[in-house]
Amino acid sequence: MKRWGITIPLTGVPLAAHRELVEELPDLGYTDAWSAETAGTDAFAPLLLASQWAPQLRLGTAIVPVYTRGPGLLAMSAATLAELAPGRFVLGIGTSSPVIVQNWNATEFTEPFARSRDTLRFLRAALAGEKVTEDYQTFSVRKFRLERTPDPAPSIMLAALRPGMLKLAANEADGAITNWLAPGDVPKIRAEIGPDVELAARIFVCPTEDAAAARGLGRMLISSYLTVPVYAAFHDWLGRKELLAPMHEAWAAGERQKANEVIPDEVVDDLIVHGSIDECREKVQSYVDNGLDTPVIALLPTGTDPFDQVRGLAPR
Repeated sequence: MKRWGITIPLTGVPLAAHRELVEELPDLGYTDAWSAETAGTDAFAPLLLASQWAPQLRLGTAIVPVYTRGPGLLAMSAATLAELAPGRFVLGIGTSSPVIVQNWNATEFTEPFARSRDTLRFLRAALAGEKVTEDYQTFSVRKFRLERTPDPAPSIMLAALRPGMLKLAANEADGAITNWLAPGDVPKIRAEIGPDVELAARIFVCPTEDAAAARGLGRMLISSYLTVPVYAAFHDWLGRKELLAPMHEAWAAGERQKANEVIPDEVVDDLIVHGSIDECREKVQSYVDNGLDTPVIALLPTGTDPFDQVRGLAPR
């Protein structure tokens, strides 16, 4: 099945005001609505609303951090949404970043691979209705059992960037979720997980023909994200080490403005989809043509009506 997703909520639009658009999404050709969780809405509330507004949509979190909720609470949140959207909910989990985990949520960011693996294994058991008593490498659980077991249990996808986590996603999860990649990067990711594992990616889309404005916004996002160690390592692996070295040097020196300025146009144009609505839609399609199963559009603000832009970006 061809999938086409959108990230909700949209920037600058009140959560309750999304109803009109969300109800329309299936008729436009969208199959999925995905949420995120950084410092805006939590990951579950927008999808709870969408589950009632558009029962045809598949709903997914991309992603819920494995550190910021206890294992039991994470299972309860997932079970609640799975009950409201039976067979249509995908729980996407991942490590998030030290800023979000440590600086904002006062939780230690340690052993990210092991914590992801352990959380995935716990959730598999808990969401299947098992009573879980287990000493995992990174936490222990005693006699936990959900009082409301979802039927069916939701799919679980894992945020993954480099080979180790990608292989974990392929072997133990129901798919991999990735981020900050170009269409030409998709085959390298696909090679790590094999042809039959679902691969989803959030794609940043800035529908404007003002290339300077799009690149300006893109540079701010790139310097904020790609200086995080896990993303820096990801793009080293993808082959952008030399292109991004000046940005890293300026960032490490505390020269934030210079860090933005030295990001090459080719990197911005690779990682941020911009241009006319039609050009943007075609570039999103190019990710699919290169092996992506589920493109998840993250609409960047341009000052134009975002509802109209979502309608225009619908698949053709």
